Amino acid sequence: MANPQKEVQVKLMKGLLDLIVLQFLSTQPMHGYQIITKIRKSFGVYFGPSTIYPLLSQLEKKGYVNSQWNMNNERPRKTYNLTNEGQTMLNFTENSLNLLCQKIGTNNTAQVKMEACTAMPNIGKKTRLMSTLSK
Repeated sequence: MANPQKEVQVKLMKGLLDLIVLQFLSTQPMHGYQIITKIRKSFGVYFGPSTIYPLLSQLEKKGYVNSQWNMNNERPRKTYNLTNEGQTMLNFTENSLNLLCQKIGTNNTAQVKMEACTAMPNIGKKTRLMSTLSK
């Protein structure tokens, strides 16, 4: 039997994957495999190269990230960096997500609110959001 909480978490992760990637890149430049590994370690969900690399390409086309080849290691790696446009989009998305969670919180369904926001990525305002929703 499937775990309903895990299903919700995976569904939210799929919808917010671009936000998660932008958030990771806001802390440091990363290559694709680092992003795949960090998602798995942080959320227990595996998104493979066939998901992550096309997403990174799409984010680059939109101007949210840029890339450069790092030739300093044995194996050359394409490293992705967050752009100013990417930071702007990340901030907008975080604010929109916070507003959505606050609106969900108006109907007194504390358990649903906590599960939904626990399944969300570790965005910068998550701590403030969780304390707001637990009131």
